[in-house]
Amino acid sequence: MTDTTHDTRPVIVLVRPQLGENIGKAARAMLNFGLVEMRLVSPRDGWPNPSAGPAASGADIVLEQAKVYETLAEAVADCAHVYATTVRKRGVTKPVLTPEEAAGEIYAKAGVNAAGGRAAFVFGPERSGLETDDVALASAIVTVPINPEFGSLNLAQAVILLAYEWSKGAGKALAQPTQEELLPPAPQEELEGLIAHLEGMLEPKGYFFPEIRAAVTRRTLRNLLTKPRWNHLEVRTFRGVLSYLGRDRHRGD
Repeated sequence: MTDTTHDTRPVIVLVRPQLGENIGKAARAMLNFGLVEMRLVSPRDGWPNPSAGPAASGADIVLEQAKVYETLAEAVADCAHVYATTVRKRGVTKPVLTPEEAAGEIYAKAGVNAAGGRAAFVFGPERSGLETDDVALASAIVTVPINPEFGSLNLAQAVILLAYEWSKGAGKALAQPTQEELLPPAPQEELEGLIAHLEGMLEPKGYFFPEIRAAVTRRTLRNLLTKPRWNHLEVRTFRGVLSYLGRDRHRGD
């Protein structure tokens, strides 16, 4: 990754996380979108947690580098831009941003001053979320627009939403997964052979009767068989099916 990407990568801070599995799933969500720095504040079951590794599904680098702090203030001491992921807290006056707006703000600030300090996304315990004192340490609140009748996101889901929005500005640092190589379209000669094969099986069955409709029926059949952009393997497989269906088979074969 480029230095610019490194400068803008936010830290993910989990405050008093309760389950090792959730820490592991959060690590997996982070690494999917290029984030590697996790900080844990007083994890309930201590650290390291044996349940985190299997849940991380290979995101071991995040767990191995995770740092533990006693307080949130210590965890974000080197961060100039701290975003508390929570609903709006009573008595707390902070700007409220969407994940997309928060990600854009991180890139904007990095563009003005690349040495302006790290950014951190802070997530609270699974059951209760961040407390008011935690939110007080943040410069802004990030809230995900969500169904008001069912506003239940688990920790990993919340992490992946923020990580994804940040990743959209990461440029060449991230890319679409490599697509499976596709076979080239079959040459027209092979398609003509397929069409002739099928028509040759249908003709003796009276498929093109009455004669007045035969030309239209043949044209429709041709359009149907040429539209999918068959490759060589698909044409060969389909012709194999036709050959099999056209065999004279006797009961007991």
